[in-house]
Amino acid sequence: MKISEIYEPVPPLKKTCSIREGIDAILKANVSLLPVVDEDAGYLGVITLQGLLAACSKADAGAPAETCLETGVPLIAADSDFGDIPAAADRLVVTDAKEKVVGVITSARLVRSLLDYFFEVERMVRRTTDAEKTTSRYNVVKGLVTDLEAIINSSYDGIFITDGQGTVVRLNEAYERITGIRASEVIGKNMANLVQEGVYDQSATVLVLERRESVTVDQTVKPTNKHILVTGNPIFDEQGNIFRVVTNVRDITELTNLQKALSQTVVETLKYQTELSHLRSLQLKSAEIQFRSRAMAAVLELAAKVADVNSNVLIVGESGTGKELVAKLIHREGKGEGKPFIKINCGAIPENLLESELFGYERGAFTGARKEGKPGLFELANRGTLFLDEIGEMSPFLQVKLLRAIQEKTVTRVGGVSPVQVDVRIIAATHRNLANMVKTGKFREDLYYRLMVVPIQLPPLRERKEDIPLLAMHFIERFNKEFGFNKSVSPQVIDKLAEYSWPGNVRELENVIERMMVTTPDDELTPAALPTLIARDKLSPKAGTRLKDALDQTEKTLLAEAFQKYRSWPKTAEALGIDRTTAFRKAIKHGLIDKP
Repeated sequence: MKISEIYEPVPPLKKTCSIREGIDAILKANVSLLPVVDEDAGYLGVITLQGLLAACSKADAGAPAETCLETGVPLIAADSDFGDIPAAADRLVVTDAKEKVVGVITSARLVRSLLDYFFEVERMVRRTTDAEKTTSRYNVVKGLVTDLEAIINSSYDGIFITDGQGTVVRLNEAYERITGIRASEVIGKNMANLVQEGVYDQSATVLVLERRESVTVDQTVKPTNKHILVTGNPIFDEQGNIFRVVTNVRDITELTNLQKALSQTVVETLKYQTELSHLRSLQLKSAEIQFRSRAMAAVLELAAKVADVNSNVLIVGESGTGKELVAKLIHREGKGEGKPFIKINCGAIPENLLESELFGYERGAFTGARKEGKPGLFELANRGTLFLDEIGEMSPFLQVKLLRAIQEKTVTRVGGVSPVQVDVRIIAATHRNLANMVKTGKFREDLYYRLMVVPIQLPPLRERKEDIPLLAMHFIERFNKEFGFNKSVSPQVIDKLAEYSWPGNVRELENVIERMMVTTPDDELTPAALPTLIARDKLSPKAGTRLKDALDQTEKTLLAEAFQKYRSWPKTAEALGIDRTTAFRKAIKHGLIDKP
């Protein structure tokens, strides 16, 4: 008999699964244990229903199931012979030819298989006339009996055995513990009679004898009011008659109560989480970030949730969408105002200077270094947040150093040898497609996944037009207060602002509002105050437009449309046939990016 003939195929669980997920998986597979593997599918151990239930009574059901891992269950290859089973093994995890976990053999399955094997060997002994062979096989039978006794007695699951007529012949201590029924109360009695006497509400054994196949039922032990999950399995003799019925039993009383409690807890938790997210999003709306769109509401609810943990965050969005504001919000709601929030633009500083800025340097590390040395931004951000803006511009050399700092939670200053321990939350941001950069080898894959624990995608302003009027009013109120004005805006202006595509996003809208406020002498902002590009939103200038204004309008439109296509100012410059310095200067001139 081969192991492949008797094992139960089940998918292994990842070690990151929760207690609740483990319980659901075991119930779905209808087994008493499941194997657990690591990220590389390597075998770690098993979890059992009993272990999960015990853990759940002490911890939250969302806690990792890994906390109740059992490591003593041995592996066996599927192509092994039944006789290769280790002595006294009561449960096994089965692997395929590639040493990948593919299933389990539970104690109840092992008992049934041992009985089958036992009867097979016993029949061979009866047929054998050679004395030496008979003695050898008799010793095999004796060994099987010993193994069978050991497994039955050591099994955590209840094991209950009847003969082919349904008369109880054996049960183990686990069955007594689970059901509260003593062996002396039922051994020698027939299961059909025990059901009639009211000891059980129904019998899997009786159903097995009727159907001649395995049967699983929920059974109630009436004297103790225990709810148990019972699976009965037939053992056939040479003539095809049922010789034994082996039943394995699991207590589901605690599970039933737990599922009820969990269901109620889940409902209440979801309700509280929804209310909390809504309240926090309303609170955030009154701060710097103004929105009414569903897209931004979803972004800020995610930001509020991630603020409560210390995971790294990657914020992705076009220039001017407010990535830094979201980063500050996460920091404020999580670490708190009293903790440091340190920002650096990785694309605006040369590599050698960026290294010393991030990691600091020791005395005399390079020409021009301070005599006393200098702590880096990692050290300054200790117990706070380090915001790495435009992370996609970081060189491969610094990507390696950053990855090491994140993994080891230490930094070494330039010119130094002693690592410094740091506790820093990393929030990175970029307008670039890092996934594509990973594919082309321009960004390290391991660093990408370290940063992208929680990705947040900021929608461009053109995809949340319902936010434009609110943002416009917010900026008008702010500049009125800042400049001592008392200006209002006409509905026609708001309509025009909402129609524009805003390649520079919120930053461009802010710059346009400020320019209108400053250059308009009237108390009301009318369409006449709008930049020509927005008033007409076309490349062709209006007849009678001064040549300089028309050129400016065309220049801004071409820059904005090229950047919207390429998402990179160097690429925009290349597409337009100008050098990148000129592109940056003109983008600043037209309010497409902020002044450095």
